[in-house]
Amino acid sequence: MEVDVAQNHNPEIGKQILVGGYKTNYHDSGSGFPVILIHGSGPGVSAWANWRLVIHKLAENRRVIAPDMLGFGYTDNLKNKTYEKKIWVNHTLDFMDALKIEQVDLVGNSFGGGIALDIAVKFPERVRKLVLMGSTGVSFELTKGLDDVWGYTPSLKAMRNLLDIFSYNRNLVNDELANLRYEASIRLGAQDTYSSMFPAPRQKWIEDLASTESDIEKIYHETLIVHGREDRVIPVQTSLKLLELVQHSQLHVFGQCGHWTQIEHTERFIRLVDQFLNEEIGHRSGNV
Repeated sequence: MEVDVAQNHNPEIGKQILVGGYKTNYHDSGSGFPVILIHGSGPGVSAWANWRLVIHKLAENRRVIAPDMLGFGYTDNLKNKTYEKKIWVNHTLDFMDALKIEQVDLVGNSFGGGIALDIAVKFPERVRKLVLMGSTGVSFELTKGLDDVWGYTPSLKAMRNLLDIFSYNRNLVNDELANLRYEASIRLGAQDTYSSMFPAPRQKWIEDLASTESDIEKIYHETLIVHGREDRVIPVQTSLKLLELVQHSQLHVFGQCGHWTQIEHTERFIRLVDQFLNEEIGHRSGNV
């Protein structure tokens, strides 16, 4: 059953639908061919926190759906199971089924990129196009930035430090933002859930989110790969590897940009993704 709770004063709370027994919070705007936006895995993150600057602009030309993944935001926590990639993949597919959506474009940010990539590998018929942003999905050595993110212990100072890691432009990080994200990270039960997702040794979770190179090479979907050159969380080399492996792929690297491509270069990001999703399948820029 779908429930619209958007009248709540909290913009992070949108609609709710029951997915596999879990109440799932999501935002749903626009009409047309659907795109699902899968957020990253920072502490206190939600779909709205991740996508608030781009949802309505992208929704001018399509239906845009942004769920809180299991254990994040205002979606229920997992019951008596270990968080791992297949849990989030199945939740995404069940979410599509609950909304009666057969096929989507998938946009995955960081952790969400690994989820999107795995869906394209294992359930290719459910995906039309793929956008991967500062994405996991291939193996790489754990960075200090990602270790700090996944190993977060709640404090205002720690949250401020993470926001500094995420962004190249420090002007985007202020006390108000740090306080908002800190408060989100200490909602009842939030930290207990978050700390259970990516416990040390954290290299294990990078590998869990990774697909095999041979599987990635089989992806036939048109794929846009986006990365910030100064990303200190996910190294830009991961996107170069994805560019090498995915046959129908293109890579855009934003200079003077950290892990927040959609926040640090919002208008450019929207134009890039909008044009890519609007292109006919098989279109190649410069081809006649």
